[in-house]
Amino acid sequence: MRVLFIVQGEGRGHLTQAISMEKLLRSNGHEVVEVLVGKSESRRLPGFFSRNIQAPIKQFISPNFLPTHANKRVNLTRSVLYNLLKLPEYAESISFIHQQIKETEADLVLNFYELLTGLTYLFFRPSVPQICIGHQYLFLHPQFKLPKKNRGSLFMLNFFTRLTALGASQKLALSFRAMPQDKHQHISVVPPLLRQDVLQQESQPGDYIHGYMLNAGFSENILQWHQKHPEVPLRFFWDHWEEEPVKKVDDTLSFYQLDDTEFLRQMAGCKAYASTAGFESVCEAMYLGKPILMVPAHIEQECNALDALQNGAGIIDRNFNLSNLLRFAQTYKPNRLFGEWARSAEYIILNEIERFAPQNTLQGMYMVEEFV
Repeated sequence: MRVLFIVQGEGRGHLTQAISMEKLLRSNGHEVVEVLVGKSESRRLPGFFSRNIQAPIKQFISPNFLPTHANKRVNLTRSVLYNLLKLPEYAESISFIHQQIKETEADLVLNFYELLTGLTYLFFRPSVPQICIGHQYLFLHPQFKLPKKNRGSLFMLNFFTRLTALGASQKLALSFRAMPQDKHQHISVVPPLLRQDVLQQESQPGDYIHGYMLNAGFSENILQWHQKHPEVPLRFFWDHWEEEPVKKVDDTLSFYQLDDTEFLRQMAGCKAYASTAGFESVCEAMYLGKPILMVPAHIEQECNALDALQNGAGIIDRNFNLSNLLRFAQTYKPNRLFGEWARSAEYIILNEIERFAPQNTLQGMYMVEEFV
């Protein structure tokens, strides 16, 4: 198959999922013809993505959530007003996406939670099948337990998720555990898309706390805690591209620019992990058997955190109170079933995707198998 990726560029999770998916498809005889990535003024495409993706990358202007002035949590009002002003640019992006679907002659579109993909299918109705993939589609599943708060925000989150999947033939809901398929909503529950680099990492118990912050404003919390506990080594990654690659505060605290190879290396050797509850990095920490502190920055991450909590991954806090993480680490026991589930991802996800291969492609595959 010729597959076109369309990826939301916000945060790290969707980007690493796209890297994993490209390797999975290429190793099984399929071609990723192009990768379209949504961009915004407040984010820059990390270098690790450009280095690891083999297909040509093109970017387009896409909606994104703006943080508060403290650069910690999402400011919903500011985000809505900002994105309304950008509507003419988004209309151009929708036309661009439609044009690329035609020009690449793709057999399949894989949508990594990009809103404008759904709107492209709403307005232009391409004939190419679209499969959506992301943890957010699990929130639509009738057996998923949503947080018992922020009902307005939950409604808006699921409304947004449905918009991303307009015109989709199937939704692949990444999950910490197996759940039955929801045939009515075309939702298949699948394992997380962990990269081979994660599966091959050898986990070692270290003496430092490793972390990732979606919004750099949380660094204030880290600094405050560090002043009270300077003896505890801290290594935090952030999306703060104005800073140098490694900002060394002192001998026991450093902030790093996003570099996925270094990020995973340091996760494998840490004592515990603290993050803003992005699904992908929580999965990586779970697989490597690391206790986790989750500090959600918005409603989507609150859902991620609750789901991870119910699967024994870690604890939730309002701020980066690392003392609670260290206490939790003393009694933490890894979820061994999660490792088995994660290692089954290639077989399960590939099977879901190849159901939408054009008939002539499948016939060619079977002819090769018979000949061999």
